[in-house]
Amino acid sequence: MPFEIQDTIIDADSEVRIRQHLTLVALGKEKADVALRVGRLLDVATRTWSQDQEIIIKDRRIAYVGKAGSYPGEVSTRVHEPDLSAVPGLGEVHKHIESSHLTPEWEAALVLPRGNTWTCEASHEFSNVNGAKTLEFWLKAREAGSPLKIFPLPGSAVPPTAYEHGGGYLGYDEQKTFLQQSLMTAGLDEVMDWPAVWNPENPSHERLWGMIRATFEKRAVVEGHAAGIRDLPSINAFAAAGLASDHEAWTPEEFWDKLTHGLFMELRPHSLPEVIKGLLDRGLADWSQIALTTDDRSASDTLKLGATDHNVRLAIEAGLAPEIAIQCVTINPARHMRLTPWVGSIAPGRYADIVLLSDVEKFEIAKVWADGKQVSDGKTYLPDVPRIDWPEWATNTINIGRDLTAEDFAIKAEPGRETMTAAVLRPFHWTDDFLTFDLPVRNGLVQRDESRNITKFSVIDRFSGKAAVSKMFWLGCGPSTPDTALACSMAHDKHNVWCVGSSDEAMAKAVNAVADNDGGWALVREGEVVARMRYEVAGLMSCRPAEDLHEEMQALYAEGEKVDWMYEPSFHPRWFAGFPERLAFATLTCAPWRWVLVAPCDHAPQGLVNVETGATHPVVF
Repeated sequence: MPFEIQDTIIDADSEVRIRQHLTLVALGKEKADVALRVGRLLDVATRTWSQDQEIIIKDRRIAYVGKAGSYPGEVSTRVHEPDLSAVPGLGEVHKHIESSHLTPEWEAALVLPRGNTWTCEASHEFSNVNGAKTLEFWLKAREAGSPLKIFPLPGSAVPPTAYEHGGGYLGYDEQKTFLQQSLMTAGLDEVMDWPAVWNPENPSHERLWGMIRATFEKRAVVEGHAAGIRDLPSINAFAAAGLASDHEAWTPEEFWDKLTHGLFMELRPHSLPEVIKGLLDRGLADWSQIALTTDDRSASDTLKLGATDHNVRLAIEAGLAPEIAIQCVTINPARHMRLTPWVGSIAPGRYADIVLLSDVEKFEIAKVWADGKQVSDGKTYLPDVPRIDWPEWATNTINIGRDLTAEDFAIKAEPGRETMTAAVLRPFHWTDDFLTFDLPVRNGLVQRDESRNITKFSVIDRFSGKAAVSKMFWLGCGPSTPDTALACSMAHDKHNVWCVGSSDEAMAKAVNAVADNDGGWALVREGEVVARMRYEVAGLMSCRPAEDLHEEMQALYAEGEKVDWMYEPSFHPRWFAGFPERLAFATLTCAPWRWVLVAPCDHAPQGLVNVETGATHPVVF
């Protein structure tokens, strides 16, 4: 049967009533619903195990924890799991659910059997599509009956820089309202535009500090994003600004420097083994300022690897004691995000979210409880997934304005020129200057140069309806197969549509296919649309099971394997040696990016702008 959620932490009045009731249940003066008896239980506050424990549950919360038989009151139902070890429901301190490409109710069905019962949603993605509806979107699944607790953090990067537009605007007033509307709002999502934080002359300076101010006023958490910030003056300045965390450290040295200067450190899987080994070699004893975090992971990868449980297993394999690894996904992130009254431990007043392990050392999950009920058996999700008819403000988000044509992607040469110099970028171009190449002119248009791995990349405004297209030449990132293009509506963090292609005609066809699909992916090969992936919610997510999404994505990959993709072997070859999915992250404008291509705007009509300085430049000259 579907869950009926009434306890959604919306306001302090309802929270007080819930806790008044729990107090009477804990004293045995009112009857409890369930007694869950387990072989042993981990207290994450002290990192100690207790044998033969009973967890007394009323409605969706824990009322009492103690030695089996010690509870003084009556219980309606008793469940005994003598061979299983209980740990708290696992939490994500920093995750973009949008990167699973599942709507929140289907994300819950995917991650709950893998132990993840609560998530701090870093809503840069949906916030950039519809900033005004951010909170309503993230609370809707819970209100409809989903057992996954989502604590939204409205995006600080709406827009990501002053040189981007569309999808809404979040500043002081908006953040203040979000924090007042629900206790579920945990703070401000990762502040990424570091030049705008420190530089009073940056046009985003006032907006960003307004959001930070609103968050401070409610004593909520300001999350940080310190990519490329490695020198001590900058680390000190970052911490001094009140940006409380970082999840962008790649090496043990960088991680240590930030940890020892007051930042709460959130460790992602790609650098986890090396960093944990480095911290163990340094003899770190207190891990309370560290959490393990997923950040971005697709549904396909979660089906293959796991969710938060994968992060725990990686940490244990790297040499971390299982109990410390568990702290890093329970009590540590809950303390940092100031959520300990509700999540992070198996203790009275908290949600009855319990992960039952058959093997602690291997972190093998047998069953998961959430909201006081068993929600999984092995990898099988037990409750019905609530049906949500997502409103038009969540599904009608691709507004290009008209079908595009090849002419929209053409780059015109100056009259009489046989060659033009082109400003060229490549994926993850973090250097101070763009590249330059002389490119041939034919029929008045500047041409690609496949022999030098130079293709064309474009960003299409999907918010204004003005059919605004920026385009330039990029190095080593697209198809060499003739009349072939790939387009997608997931383009961090503004999430305009991006397209890369070997002909302008193919690019137009791919973008139109994405628009016709209400968002997602489209692959054109040799002039024909051969594969699509639909993200009908915000152009980022789909309302369906993870397995169905995975199957459709595999079909897209299979068609992509028939394309010859160019790449630069010396530059992230493992990211771009085939289907260039990582291009969805190559449109970022946060530090350490400098020169980027954004959708056309008044400041940068051709879209090429330096987001550190505000300088602009023609794409050909």
